[in-house]
Amino acid sequence: METQVVETRVSEDADFIRRRRQCGHCEKRFTTYERPEVSFPAVVKKDGRRVDYVPAKLRASFTLALRKRPVSTEQVDAAIERIEEKLLNLGVREVPSTRLGEMVMRELKKLDKVAYIRFASVYRSFEDIDEFRALVDEVRR
Repeated sequence: METQVVETRVSEDADFIRRRRQCGHCEKRFTTYERPEVSFPAVVKKDGRRVDYVPAKLRASFTLALRKRPVSTEQVDAAIERIEEKLLNLGVREVPSTRLGEMVMRELKKLDKVAYIRFASVYRSFEDIDEFRALVDEVRR
């Protein structure tokens, strides 16, 4: 099917392109919406393995840390969006998992201090209670 683009418009926030097209055969008009394909950098694990970025894993990290905490889904969505935007803007093909973990910690610290401590206690693998206490003291300041 041969089509011709009649009109092209970019959305206000430049998220997508709207095109009015016309069929070369029957001359009917229709609209298509085009969005650029984005690819997140691969995540490099501590052992050197490279894995695809999986948005569901990021959400699961937030969900677990924020379990039974007074933080709305909208706030979590916004935090995840900020992290994903940063990942895309890095302009790299790979990102260390530690860097991704630090991004999560920064966002959790803004959302909820208890969730931040929960996540950090697992993420940082504390060796003893003094390291944990130091984190709590840091949050209190």
